[in-house]
Amino acid sequence: MEVIIKNNYQEVSDAAAEYLLNVVKNKPNAVLGLPTGSSPTGMYKIVVDEYKNNNVSFENVKTFNLDEYMGLDRSNDQSYYYFMNENLYSHVNLKPENINIPNGMAKDINQESIRYENKLKAEGPMDIMFLGIGNNGHIGFNEPNEYFEPFTHEVNLTQDTIEANARFFEKIEDVPTKAITMGVKTISSARKIVLIATGSAKATAIAKAVKGKITPQVPASILQMHDDVTVIIDKEAASKL
Repeated sequence: MEVIIKNNYQEVSDAAAEYLLNVVKNKPNAVLGLPTGSSPTGMYKIVVDEYKNNNVSFENVKTFNLDEYMGLDRSNDQSYYYFMNENLYSHVNLKPENINIPNGMAKDINQESIRYENKLKAEGPMDIMFLGIGNNGHIGFNEPNEYFEPFTHEVNLTQDTIEANARFFEKIEDVPTKAITMGVKTISSARKIVLIATGSAKATAIAKAVKGKITPQVPASILQMHDDVTVIIDKEAASKL
């Protein structure tokens, strides 16, 4: 596991974007694993700017998103599909049929999980998977648990996660309590993993993920088992390493 410490969010975003852009430039039909949230927003902006400057094409790229809230339609401005469309999808030349994100409105989430998993197995593996990390050490929506959930599955969000995400909603009662997410084995199937985090609130989670005991109580700690992981963080997020 390689840890790269930058001065601030912009530098973290620049470094993460460089990884994404290099993969796509070197492999025009790359398969990308993508996250949502505040951590990757800067990375997406840089990538979009590079596309607009004709420095990269996504015509043959396929994307698989980590997760989606259950019960939110794609048109809901808090859905992760909406987030991705606003920050990336609508700004580059990705083909709609090459965009994959779990359907949080599926009537049978178990069947949707199987469908998503099978599609990724058929079109993958992901050449690079980008991750954020929750304050409680979650990756995707894999919350602290008694065991590692391997594959795409339904999850009950912890109160910590609900409270952390409440800032995006009018009131905490509006935050979904369930989601569908890639499991840790699915995430680890990517050839390369890049985790990005900034801010002192992530420092404890980063320290436990990078050098703590490998435990499902800190889902990100499983990344220590992967052969090719780069952690890009700012000085505040690195303060407890």
